[in-house]
Amino acid sequence: MKYDHLHIRNFSIIAHIDHGKSTLSDRLIQLSGIIEDRDMKEQILDSMDIERERGITIKSQTVSLPYTAPDGSKFLLNLIDTPGHVDFSYEVSRALASCEGALILTDASQGVEAQTLANLYLAMEHGLEVLPIINKIDLPSAEIEWVKNQIDEDLGLDSEQALLVSAKVGTGVDKVFQAIVDRIPGPTVENTGAFKALIFDSHYDAFRGVIIHVRIFEGNIKKGDRIQFMSNNATYKVEEVGLFQIKHNPQKSLEAGQVGYFIAGIKLISDVKIGDTVTMPDKRCDKALGGFREPTPVVFSSMYPVASDDYVELTDALEKLKLNDASLIYEKDSSAALGFGYRCGFLGLLHLEVVQERLEREYDISLILTSPSVQYEVTYVSGEVKIIDNPTEYPDPTEIKCVREPIIKASIIVPDKYMGNVMQVCHEFRGVSTNYQYLTSNRMEMKFILPLAEVVYEFYDRLKSVTQGYGSFDYQMAGFQETNLVKLDFLINGERVDALSMLIHRDKAETKARGACKKLREEIPRQQFKIPIQGAIGGKIIARETISAYRKDVTAKCYGGDISRKRKLLEKQKKGKKRMKMVGAVEIPQSAFLSVLKSD
Repeated sequence: MKYDHLHIRNFSIIAHIDHGKSTLSDRLIQLSGIIEDRDMKEQILDSMDIERERGITIKSQTVSLPYTAPDGSKFLLNLIDTPGHVDFSYEVSRALASCEGALILTDASQGVEAQTLANLYLAMEHGLEVLPIINKIDLPSAEIEWVKNQIDEDLGLDSEQALLVSAKVGTGVDKVFQAIVDRIPGPTVENTGAFKALIFDSHYDAFRGVIIHVRIFEGNIKKGDRIQFMSNNATYKVEEVGLFQIKHNPQKSLEAGQVGYFIAGIKLISDVKIGDTVTMPDKRCDKALGGFREPTPVVFSSMYPVASDDYVELTDALEKLKLNDASLIYEKDSSAALGFGYRCGFLGLLHLEVVQERLEREYDISLILTSPSVQYEVTYVSGEVKIIDNPTEYPDPTEIKCVREPIIKASIIVPDKYMGNVMQVCHEFRGVSTNYQYLTSNRMEMKFILPLAEVVYEFYDRLKSVTQGYGSFDYQMAGFQETNLVKLDFLINGERVDALSMLIHRDKAETKARGACKKLREEIPRQQFKIPIQGAIGGKIIARETISAYRKDVTAKCYGGDISRKRKLLEKQKKGKKRMKMVGAVEIPQSAFLSVLKSD
């Protein structure tokens, strides 16, 4: 059936991790009746195994829920599910740009937490109507009045308007539908005769090509229409339009205000840009919807298959993964120690972990990853400027005039009692405080300028640790600043292992080198000869560990007699070990490469 814009509601659910976002989505889907009870399963919108295990949403999903009000009016409620991690914040902002309202979920036993606040600000930036919901009221530890007080003070919302629900047992969930209809406004529709739609997501289907998720702002779209992307002016013919109701539900047309999909025979997902505006050549709109930009990778790492025979399989796997993840970039790379592989760019460290895990699970490829790096701007003595993200490309220090590293503007929201801890951690990671302000009587926002290279490693873990999980962290790129960068190499048995090399600030090089050498000593198995492990900057050794040799007791067969005979046997052994060392190759296990990444 057709719905006019007055009977459509577009909303998303935002919450801190584990506050019950997926469970509430499941319950709303179940109550709407679009899926049989026998087909129902937990986290139904999370299609990947990795999402289910980690309890996070990586790929946003959409579902259209029909609802009949008590007075008989029929509504279409479009739930746009969003990922919550800072790595995917661009996709989140595009998804929220497709909504008019948001349900903000708070756990009745945990109260308002860091991510609750960060998500609220994101929703308010997009001008959304925010509806507070207190979840898990069935728990024995639920403190509803305390949470209501937090909603008033910390979130600045009216707690009297908050709905009390238990998504797990289904208490109060039916009231959520009516609250969405009553309190979230319907979409506003322009009528200039043009067609305008926003792409907020896309995914790849092996049989149909790219399926594009859109929110229609003006006009309508049906099978046979010719559409045009405003970012590259590419035109395509529409083959199918429809709604997301767990499965694709084809429709005759999609009207203004609706959220749905269309298929237009697009072969590559890289041709479709999230945040782009769709129009029609004969109904072209005046200007694109605001906010479009290319997602830019900020973290770089090389991937090598453990077995060199798997290189072809890795190539195929990356091509297939690219179809569903347009933000992943990769190019061919090679290493003397690890053979052929790929240099890949990621949106952040979580994005890197997700890609690695998907390659290992879905395509059964064992991988070795090099130390993550960021892009540095190197100015040569000759005046030439190059962007370098790979330690193997780093030039000789005599050729360098100066090096600039990327910096970020970080916003950290914490309870004020953790202020000293946060200051200390940021100082450790070469951060500079720029501003701080109180949001409420006991909660504050602290702003820092931080080098991106420092954030890449264990900054987020440290922040969570010193704030007992209450620290919320968000950032945006802020250009480049000059830095004192060095290339740290590792030599094993005198051989330089290029896959272990990293670019690091000079002040941290020695600490990092000592930690990494200790880790390598633990991971590399003993041989029949001594193995020196050295950390070096250029020709200068700054750290060293030695793996002692296995030693056979060559004097065991001597029963008494002159000491000179035992000495003779020991000298003979010593010479043999020396000769072995000259020709002996050291095999480095995969765990050794991983240990260097995680060394403190």
